[in-house]
Amino acid sequence: MTACTIIGLGEAGATYASALVAHGHTVTGFDPVAPTTPHGVRRAGTAAEASAGAEVVLVLTGAAAARSVARECLPVLPAGSCYADFTSSSPEVMRELGQLPSKAFFADVAILGPVAALGEKTPLMVSGPGSPAVEALLAPLGADVQIVAGEPGVAMAHKLLRSVLMKGLASVVVEAVTAGRAAGLEDWIRAQIAGQLAGDGQAVIDRFLTGTAKHALRRSREMQDTAGYLSELGVPGEMTTAAATALGRMAADRAQTSQALR
Repeated sequence: MTACTIIGLGEAGATYASALVAHGHTVTGFDPVAPTTPHGVRRAGTAAEASAGAEVVLVLTGAAAARSVARECLPVLPAGSCYADFTSSSPEVMRELGQLPSKAFFADVAILGPVAALGEKTPLMVSGPGSPAVEALLAPLGADVQIVAGEPGVAMAHKLLRSVLMKGLASVVVEAVTAGRAAGLEDWIRAQIAGQLAGDGQAVIDRFLTGTAKHALRRSREMQDTAGYLSELGVPGEMTTAAATALGRMAADRAQTSQALR
């Protein structure tokens, strides 16, 4: 049984707290605003109070609080304990926090999926000297915990690169389906999206990498027209406009490179 602390009792923090209690661990929590406390969790009055004597501290606050929470909690942790930061802070911030004076082992933890849907089984990527402690605590809950070599910040670097795809793709899909609905073609555009996401993923990547730059000028103009059409439909077109801008930049870069080679 491990003495655990959860800093941040929002949706994700409460999920992990409840799962740890269910697996027999002792859990202390702190959150200055969460209206409820998960069953079986002792709620402390401050982050430092919650962390004092803990074997593992899991920080599930917003990224803006990462520095202040670390500076409050790290000094009170005993030797050999683990401080695991789950916040979506930048790799630079994770490296900074990992270098703060402490007797605890720091771990940078990247959540690689929706905790709301997958709960405590959400896949995790971890880097830093505290990684083995995170794996030992959370893998028995059903989480796929992948340890990557390197200092704190390495796991978050992986997550942010993944976010370029996942958050961007999600935004594009929302925009496309919203436009399809407005045009009375939602079923058709859904089928188009499903078709593009199926099949040989590596082949699709290669096609995007080669074809996008090659045809950037024509596609930029097409996306400008598409943005105009979305405007006529009354649909916000931020992703379409951004694509037109990016394609225009690629076309200019390609033209400049071609000129330099002459």
